[in-house]
Amino acid sequence: MIHSDSIEVVTRGRGTVELTDQIQAIVAESGIDQGLCTVFVHHTSASLIICENADPSVRSDLERYTARLVPDGDPIFRHTLEGPDDMPAHVRSILTQTSLSVPIARGRCDLGTWQGIFLWEHRTHPHRRRVTVSVMGERA
Repeated sequence: MIHSDSIEVVTRGRGTVELTDQIQAIVAESGIDQGLCTVFVHHTSASLIICENADPSVRSDLERYTARLVPDGDPIFRHTLEGPDDMPAHVRSILTQTSLSVPIARGRCDLGTWQGIFLWEHRTHPHRRRVTVSVMGERA
């Protein structure tokens, strides 16, 4: 059995948006009890992460670390047509993930206690991002 749906995510600019509840709802809607959930973002300047969802300082620390690792306006970048955050956003996306796979057990994504699924926007301005959730497996 396969079920697929999309989520439109409106970001406020650089930072994370939790998608866990929306993804869990799609998994529940699928009726699949056991299997695999794949989440895919259709963009080259945003990514997906599984991260702690209890303390938001974890994600802000990740943002600060990544800003140090891949700074906006770095003179080594030639691809700057859309601004100083353009190429750094592409690098950040490549260093993280555009697709995640999560096991499904008992009709839910089998995440750890403090794990959440997040879209990580790497551009500084707001964007609309499309995320596809594909659920494959067996019904109970």
